[in-house]
Amino acid sequence: MKLKFLIITLFTFALSFAQNKGTVTGTITDKDLNDETLPFASIVIKGTTIGTNTDENGKYSLSVPEGSHTLIVAFLGYENVEIPFTIKAGETKTINQALGSTSVVLTDLVIEKTVSREKESTLLAEQKKAVEIKQNIGAQELERKGVSDVATAVTKTTGISKQEGSGSVYVRGLGDRYNMTTMNGLPLPSNNPSKKNISLEIFSTDIVEYIGIDKTYYFKNYGDFSGANIDIASKNYKGNGFFEVGVGTGVSQNAVNVDNFYQQDGPAFSGFSNQEYPANPLDAYNFTTSWDKHTVTPVNMSISLKGGDSYDVGEEGRLSFFATGSFDSEYSYREGIAKGNVSNQGIARKDFDYESYTHLTNTTLMGNANYKINADNNLKFNSLFVNSTSQSHDEFNGTIDIFDNAPNGGGFVRRSTFDRTSLYVNQLLGNHTFNERTDIEWGTSYNVVKNVIPDRMQNTFVPIDNDDFSQGLKVSDLATSDNHRYYQNLTEDEIAANISANYKFNKDADDNYKGKFTVGYSGRFKNTDFDATQFNFRIDRQTNLVDPVQIDLNNIDGYFNQGNMDAGRFDIITFRGSAGVPNALDPQTYNGTQIINAGYGAVEYKFNPRLTAIAALRLEMITQDIEWKTSLQPNGGDSSFESTEFMPSTAIKYELTEKQNLKFAASKTYTLPQFKERAPFQYEEVTQVTFGNPDLYASTDYNADIKWEYFPTATEIISFTAFGKYIQNPINEVTVASATNDISYVNTGDKAIAIGGEFEIRKDLFKFSGEDAILNNIVSAGFNASYMYNNQDFSSQKVSDETNLNVGFTNTEGKLTGASDLLLNADISYLNEFSEDKNLTATLTYNYFSDRLYAIGTNTKGNIVDKAVGTLDFIVKSDLSKKFSIGLSVRNILDPTVERIQEDQDVIVAQYKKGMVFKVGLTYKL
Repeated sequence: MKLKFLIITLFTFALSFAQNKGTVTGTITDKDLNDETLPFASIVIKGTTIGTNTDENGKYSLSVPEGSHTLIVAFLGYENVEIPFTIKAGETKTINQALGSTSVVLTDLVIEKTVSREKESTLLAEQKKAVEIKQNIGAQELERKGVSDVATAVTKTTGISKQEGSGSVYVRGLGDRYNMTTMNGLPLPSNNPSKKNISLEIFSTDIVEYIGIDKTYYFKNYGDFSGANIDIASKNYKGNGFFEVGVGTGVSQNAVNVDNFYQQDGPAFSGFSNQEYPANPLDAYNFTTSWDKHTVTPVNMSISLKGGDSYDVGEEGRLSFFATGSFDSEYSYREGIAKGNVSNQGIARKDFDYESYTHLTNTTLMGNANYKINADNNLKFNSLFVNSTSQSHDEFNGTIDIFDNAPNGGGFVRRSTFDRTSLYVNQLLGNHTFNERTDIEWGTSYNVVKNVIPDRMQNTFVPIDNDDFSQGLKVSDLATSDNHRYYQNLTEDEIAANISANYKFNKDADDNYKGKFTVGYSGRFKNTDFDATQFNFRIDRQTNLVDPVQIDLNNIDGYFNQGNMDAGRFDIITFRGSAGVPNALDPQTYNGTQIINAGYGAVEYKFNPRLTAIAALRLEMITQDIEWKTSLQPNGGDSSFESTEFMPSTAIKYELTEKQNLKFAASKTYTLPQFKERAPFQYEEVTQVTFGNPDLYASTDYNADIKWEYFPTATEIISFTAFGKYIQNPINEVTVASATNDISYVNTGDKAIAIGGEFEIRKDLFKFSGEDAILNNIVSAGFNASYMYNNQDFSSQKVSDETNLNVGFTNTEGKLTGASDLLLNADISYLNEFSEDKNLTATLTYNYFSDRLYAIGTNTKGNIVDKAVGTLDFIVKSDLSKKFSIGLSVRNILDPTVERIQEDQDVIVAQYKKGMVFKVGLTYKL
């Protein structure tokens, strides 16, 4: 009886106490990011211990005694706001607040959690809130996984793989031509004349806040899309001043184990060089760089500087600066086999063992200034310079040509190539809020990319006696291009502009707008200028036959010099002729302009608390003109392409629960051919020749996705996606019917399809401290997988009807080039925060792609396929103190054999190992 009385008394007391309380609830948003919600902001009742943090959606709820109080809303790096209010018992009061960034120190408030757009939790929160299907990878995740460039970064996300030896990526099996690359929403130019997109390898992750990956079409993006739009969001610093210095060194296992590491003469170690060809190069031997190689010490190195600060300007303004500069140098060595033009009997016309010595450099400078004029107006200027180089020295031993040159083996080909890209990006961005209904965001950019291949050298030597290799080597005289020096210049400049206006309408009972109209304009105005000159050293055949000179591979200058030129052993010519021929020095050229003007409109509407939809229509008017003078058409030619594209799209989001979404997206887009793909310019590699096709035309793409996503906590996600793509008139590289089996570009068939599914999970496996603890001891893991079925039809008749080319496809259908059926990414990380300034993070990452089609089989020959590869990396980083941190990485631990085969004939056409790469780095913060 006494127990019953006690329970009733306690219940009555609790009830009476609860009746004296009310509830304060609301949403906290970020003024600087168009009122995006702000997760983990601190909410405190002044003078009390009552407080909480906003959840991943920026929402909070507090139980507060009746009376008058002051609500403090704060966030590190943002202004703190005090809001007086009065509440009655049982009342629920909604207080929403937008915070702007500032450097004010909060002296009376302890904030335990901070957030930025670099954090995984924040990006997951944005993904959860978005109506469209999107995926982001932030600087925090990139650092944890030891990623140093953007190309590698995107392969850590679902359904994306990287082409071996390049910065090109495949998204759901769709390669370069189907993707778009932007920075802060504005397009970037290409650094490769045969590519649509700039190589993502040249972008250091030092400049990245996060990378946005839209694998479904979003109406603000350009319509030349079917794979993904990859947007690099540059760092946007907001806090107090800092300065950081980092240094690193390391080695590639293969490079340090080789007896001598060779490089060509001419290029500077820094990558800042551009060798011009000499005056009067046809009249005399005036080349100043040596044909001979030299040795270097292959030790990798890196150095970086970062700094930023922000200042108050007036009562509401805030001016922030961020700058970073870095230099990276990396060596690699490969040895293996390389075959070219394998016949349907399995016999390779070219059959080599080869060695490749490569030196890569990357210099990156970026600075930006962000001026928050007030809570409603913001301007940002962003300037980026990247100088990226690749210097490769390749030596091939074996059969040069089974019909003509060294048919029994013993031949030797040496090619040294220095490829330099300089990129300049300048952007001005702004957003302005006029009232609670209307805002405008805009951006404009001027970009220039310069790509040069200065003084590429190639030599071809054959046995003096093909039946007795002991006689030594002589210079090849079969083709005038066997020995040459090549100079290439590409300049692409582009002006681009975006502007969009939003108008909100139809408020609901909670004072939130249910609908939004968006209208906008996008424009791109691009010019491309390309010229190339190749100086061929034409060998006098008769002299070379009766009086051959034995070549010393360590003294090639001993043959190619003024004395032997005067003796008539060789002369120097271009494709137009030798000295004395009018215009003999005129280069091969093509010049192109591309103009895209686009307008769009969209409506977003929240039909109920769970269902939101976007319906959009984009109109693009496209003009692409190109003219050329090349060795294939010395008198020149031109081609024009015009198109008007109507592109409807929709995105639908249904919130199954507070933590689960179901999303759907569908769109129509297109795929343009690139300038070099349409220009009849012939580009020669050691084992293949490629030229353009003026009759190439655009493809039409239809895309659909459906995705289920579940967010158990702020740092966790589980998702499934199903997708489908239908492409009309797909474009592919193919081997055309010719004596030399050259490669060109054609619309290979009527259609291609890709259907697949994706799965992703990120999960905290073990957490050894409470959720609200300042220090963490966590084991977390991530896994994503993509499986895809793809198919396209091939029609030799279609190619013959539409072009001047003939292609005999081996099969009537096949896979998309670059497409892997299965892609896997997995990582496991351990984080231990020993104290506020000391921690340890260790991450093991694994990446796998299954077999993928490299080239389509023709003339009864099998497809050429890149075999499956799995790679394993280990990264560990530790903050030793507030100022010092150290990092160690080991890449390519499994060191798999990279192999390319020709199916049907079952011939290995390329094979090598990359070796492990070790790096250690030290960072000091002032």
